[in-house]
Amino acid sequence: MHVLAAVGGNPLSASFWLSSLGAFGVFLVLFAETGLLIGFFLPGDSLLFTAGLFCTTSATATVHLSLPVVLVAAAAGAVSGAQIGFVLGRRGGKALLSRVRNRHLHAGLERAEVLLARYGYAKAIVLARFIPVVRTVLNPLAGVLAVPARTFTLWQIAGGLVWSVGVTLAGYGLGATIPGIDQYLLPIIAVVVVVSLIPLGLELLRARRSSREKR
Repeated sequence: MHVLAAVGGNPLSASFWLSSLGAFGVFLVLFAETGLLIGFFLPGDSLLFTAGLFCTTSATATVHLSLPVVLVAAAAGAVSGAQIGFVLGRRGGKALLSRVRNRHLHAGLERAEVLLARYGYAKAIVLARFIPVVRTVLNPLAGVLAVPARTFTLWQIAGGLVWSVGVTLAGYGLGATIPGIDQYLLPIIAVVVVVSLIPLGLELLRARRSSREKR
């Protein structure tokens, strides 16, 4: 019943995934967002932060989650999803990315290419975790570009753990510090979304500046 409810609900709502599927929702969303191109629109950052907040609510609250379970689910989803994306990129090759028609995915693909060219494999793989859409397309792109599997695996695990555990603990820390903070969930999520888009905005500005300088 819960799975059917999640499928029929609003996939952009972090609260919906958590109230319907709990910690499994965290795993499912992170796996799809980092491993499948169709998951680029899912609320990774806000989901992790909100899950951390819900770990501080009382046991009688509408949504109450276990922090250890959420951390395991988040880490598992982020790491396994990225690895699957990499494998799909290796096997599907450029044909996989050539089928992309969505403009947001195209923009993310361009940003991912810029990251890889500017920072190299290790740093780009870690940084991509904190940039929406880019964290979706970089994994298959790394497979297409034949990034060494050992290098990719090492750094995607490192980046995946820092991102998933770090954002979740940030939400948990805020919830534990300020009692009743979950009452202001919507504005908090809005702030998280805006903050998560800052790296993407900075990359866009840098790309425009570099293109102007080349002219």
